Amino acid sequence: MAKRATVYFDPDIHKALRVKAANTETSVSDLVNRAVRQALEEDREDLKAIEDRVAERTITYEALLEDLKAHGKI
Repeated sequence: MAKRATVYFDPDIHKALRVKAANTETSVSDLVNRAVRQALEEDREDLKAIEDRVAERTITYEALLEDLKAHGKI
């Protein structure tokens, strides 16, 4: 069951949402739900990528630059 929430949008964003909703024959609520789902999925993917890389060796920016220079890449 959907829950009701009050969200305050910048007037220009709200106008754009209303226009897009009308043009796509959907509701502002559906557009916002899709956008939030997408943002949460991106967060989940980012956290998974971080988890997958936690054991990787780290290198300082300075060391990276030196390595690139030593191998003729910069």
